Amino acid sequence: MEFCDECGAMMKAEGDTWRCSAGHEKPRTDGDGAWTREEQADDEGPVDLSEVDPADMNPTTSVVCPSCGHDRAHYTMKQIRSADESETRFFVCTECEHRWREDDH
Repeated sequence: MEFCDECGAMMKAEGDTWRCSAGHEKPRTDGDGAWTREEQADDEGPVDLSEVDPADMNPTTSVVCPSCGHDRAHYTMKQIRSADESETRFFVCTECEHRWREDDH
């Protein structure tokens, strides 16, 4: 994503140029991360995740498992109480798959 130096508007990639809605332009450089519509059309399609364990898709964090003492666990966060309360963190140990939760008090 690129923003215009003149007006601050978001710029769109058009060939070798960035262009904002006000008409300002600047050259694109290699490796700036922008895709054109043509490059997106060449995408290989959806990624097959059917053989991936859903637990392996969650992020991991450094936390000590209360069951085996391992120092890594997958986690998810969910809002299970009222909106003015913090989220509850649910952990699954990457070693023994023990599950536990952590609430802020």
